[in-house]
Amino acid sequence: MSEFMLLFRNDVKAWSHQTSPDQVQAAAKQWQDWIGGIVAQNKFVSSGNRLSVDGKVVRPNNVVTDGPYAEIKESLAGYMIIKANGYDEALALAKGCPILASGGNVEVRKFVAANENA
Repeated sequence: MSEFMLLFRNDVKAWSHQTSPDQVQAAAKQWQDWIGGIVAQNKFVSSGNRLSVDGKVVRPNNVVTDGPYAEIKESLAGYMIIKANGYDEALALAKGCPILASGGNVEVRKFVAANENA
């Protein structure tokens, strides 16, 4: 069994400004249910905290810029680490992610040991 990172991307600024408290609560419940299902299958490894919309990027020559993707709307909203028997299973778990319903996406990446080929 391998470990995979699910990276959640969305237009976080637009979503946070267009939602009511009831919508936020309903979305939180969807996330809890989805993650709970992964936990129940013993596929959950760990979950990262949500990430701030704001950020900084350090570029070559110690140049610091605002935001990880200042030129695009989509930003990294958070991540989770799961266990799966391969990409097919990891993708099946990712397809239930609530972020998809709000126009976001989930990137699925396999962890590779330092001495292993990707």
